[in-house]
Amino acid sequence: MWLKKPGRGFRNVGRLKTILGVFASHGFHGLAVRAKLGRFVINRFTSKDVEHLSVPERVRMSFEELGPTFVKLGQLLATRPDLIPLEFSEEFKKLHDQVAGVPFADIEKILTAHFGAPLSEVFASFDQVPMAAASIAQVHRARLKDGSSVVVKVQRPGIERVMKDDLHILKMLAELANRYIPEIRVYNPVGIVTEFGRSMEFETNFVIEANNVRRFQANFRNDPDIKIPEVYGDYTGRRVLVLEALDGIPMSHSNALKQEGLDREAVLKRGMKAYMKMVYSDGLFHGDLHAGNVLLMPDSRLGLIDFGIVGRLNRKTQTAIANMFLALAEEDYDRLAYMYVDLAPFTERVDVDQFARDIRDLIAPYFGLTMKNVNLGRLLMDSTSVAAKYGLVLPSELVMFFKSIVALEGMGRMILKDFDFLAYSLEFAKEIVLVKMDPKRMFSDASVLARDVNSLVAFLPRQLKQVLRRLNDPDFAVQIKSSDLKAVRRAIDRSSWVLFWGMVISATILGLLIRP
Repeated sequence: MWLKKPGRGFRNVGRLKTILGVFASHGFHGLAVRAKLGRFVINRFTSKDVEHLSVPERVRMSFEELGPTFVKLGQLLATRPDLIPLEFSEEFKKLHDQVAGVPFADIEKILTAHFGAPLSEVFASFDQVPMAAASIAQVHRARLKDGSSVVVKVQRPGIERVMKDDLHILKMLAELANRYIPEIRVYNPVGIVTEFGRSMEFETNFVIEANNVRRFQANFRNDPDIKIPEVYGDYTGRRVLVLEALDGIPMSHSNALKQEGLDREAVLKRGMKAYMKMVYSDGLFHGDLHAGNVLLMPDSRLGLIDFGIVGRLNRKTQTAIANMFLALAEEDYDRLAYMYVDLAPFTERVDVDQFARDIRDLIAPYFGLTMKNVNLGRLLMDSTSVAAKYGLVLPSELVMFFKSIVALEGMGRMILKDFDFLAYSLEFAKEIVLVKMDPKRMFSDASVLARDVNSLVAFLPRQLKQVLRRLNDPDFAVQIKSSDLKAVRRAIDRSSWVLFWGMVISATILGLLIRP
């Protein structure tokens, strides 16, 4: 893990001074002083060009000036209105990842070192002009010696080192802010940096991306309408990824939907079917489904590329998503609110009734309008900021799912103006709820419950003995507050009922299954 090695945060004091200097020039010198870092700030004057701008605008401009690590952080935060104020997430959406390409001479050095041979010995041809360039990598077209047409994704020189250094400085800044700036603690800055570091570690390791591609390829092996590129494993490593070049036009191109013989209805249905399969059947979905990553291929087939960001859903979240769609269709806001509460870490701050009313106030005005006037994904993203008011931090995979709906609705309406995402998704949501009632699935769930109850019964006496020993310790008794005792009492009551009903349900189901 990038953030686990001690001492790295202060390795580059020059970079720390640069970061603090940029923020100071945008009006944030006072925060550096409060975080006990004022001695590192050389330029303490706010630029007159930014004095009239809002705080979110000045933060966004600081991120742009500080380069790829901060741009990526801003892009992550743009998708998490449950973690930061909505005005910041909206401003961060303006951050773009398009950068100038790296000179080919530098790219060639990386490729030569990776292959241990000149490019002429590996490729029959290699296009020196990149077809795409971003902050982490750029992509080139090439042809292998056997004639195979491929795309080669190459990491930008030194980018991993830059990001590691920036992340350790960010971690240090987050810890100091958490200690000395109380009003920032509510946003959990250390948690945000930790999640960001994990995301960047995955995104900069192309071996992980190659494995993601293989997983999706296996999942769609029997689907002739969806094409996932082949991975050339012998040519791929941590900083170089070689994939099959797909014969298709990205949906972001203006002429993509003008191809002769294109069946728009078929394209839409195939795309939705593939996406719902990812969400409900595979539990593994493409986390960056914008129009540039979806290719329209001959015979109205779809090709998917760029698997650096993927979302993973467990069975509980899959079922919750299905129930959310059903709740939306039925305008059951209480049910939707309880889904959010169930998925988020436990907090006593939630007034579920008021939360449900706030969700209703957000979504209800849009029902009755034609779906071409409503962006369901955007409403769901906005609902996460409502959840944040009640201290609910939703799983990152769920927020990534909501973000993907925003992109899907945009592409869907490029194909058909009256595309209704909710109507399409309800068919699949009903199927997943029915699957939950399947006897085999119920037996599987009951078996898991039985094992958990058995484990709890086996270890409960030991755990209870340890609790009683602690309660009998005079020092421990002194530290307990009345509110803590009430919480312990409620927890014991809940645990007792869960244990009791778990044993009853397990015994009943297993008894029915083994009855002659």
